[in-house]
Amino acid sequence: MTTKVLPLLEPEAGAACCPPLSERPLTAEEAERTAVMFKALGDPVRLRLFSLVASHEGGEACVCDISDVGVSQPTVSHHLKKLREAGLLSSERRGTWVYYRVEPAVLAAMGQLLTRAAAA
Repeated sequence: MTTKVLPLLEPEAGAACCPPLSERPLTAEEAERTAVMFKALGDPVRLRLFSLVASHEGGEACVCDISDVGVSQPTVSHHLKKLREAGLLSSERRGTWVYYRVEPAVLAAMGQLLTRAAAA
């Protein structure tokens, strides 16, 4: 019996969310999905944590490297959980530490949403 390996398809950049706001009105579903994302980033501590992860060398950060944001560790964990639930971060436990990563498609989708649609 032969086994055929199929290539994995990468999601199209920006496909995770919505078209540029200037292109067309959002559907109700797109607006709901986008509002969850922006609501999660609407807190200064969450925005700072998201920024720390996104700008960390190698594209991922250990919670031990980003927890100094002026709030207690349980509060950091709460905010990271909210960012994960909004689909902005993914996480992986390695031993006693949890590493967080911003998926490139998330950044691309956020950027695309806020840019002007290309002229025809």
